[in-house]
Amino acid sequence: MADTRTNAGLDNVSTFKKIFSWGYRDKVFISILASGNLATTQSLVNSLNDVFAEKNKEKTKVFFQNLSLFDIAKKVGKELKRTIGQNGEEGQKADTSFNANLILGGQVEGEKPRLFLIYPQGNFIESSTDNPFFQIGETKYGKPILVRAYDPYLSFEETIKLMLLSFDSTLKANLSVGLPLDFQIYENNTFVQGPSGRFESGDQYLADVSSGWSRALKNAFKQMPNLTFGKSN
Repeated sequence: MADTRTNAGLDNVSTFKKIFSWGYRDKVFISILASGNLATTQSLVNSLNDVFAEKNKEKTKVFFQNLSLFDIAKKVGKELKRTIGQNGEEGQKADTSFNANLILGGQVEGEKPRLFLIYPQGNFIESSTDNPFFQIGETKYGKPILVRAYDPYLSFEETIKLMLLSFDSTLKANLSVGLPLDFQIYENNTFVQGPSGRFESGDQYLADVSSGWSRALKNAFKQMPNLTFGKSN
């Protein structure tokens, strides 16, 4: 799940999609979520679009020859580092950073689905039992909810609800994150994009989850014991 807000100051706010997906011959499916400099992420996505383009079948075949998802993450990390360096040299000279962070997930035939967090330097880490999910961008407001409620056996529906609650807290606390929210599901061994959608402002389910969470928090707060002060002499 990703928000769609990009901004270069309070008077320059735009909406851009931050989830991108590609598939190859029902053998490879990858999705990338991006945060950071928009010029960098768009340049990277255009490069990957070229790799997956129908007109470049031979180039695509070479790219995916005997690759694991780990190898693909290495290639994407290398391309991200190159793009950042190129934008930094040729782009607008200002204090603006050209850095970007990526979450890359997906599956290659013969492997289980895998998930990677790719840094601007091109290096990356993989999810594990101890670190089962990744966040990029503004993370501090929504992370506590994920940490407390995450369970590896959550259904897709429950996972969407949990991510909405995490984003809801962030939306209320930070103007740099904004609606709409995009979501996408990938199901093991399908090699195609699963259910996806967008929660716009005014979406009834989003409103119900947000208001229900607020009520639940207030009720839980009231049920917590109050601190008692001893009487002073």
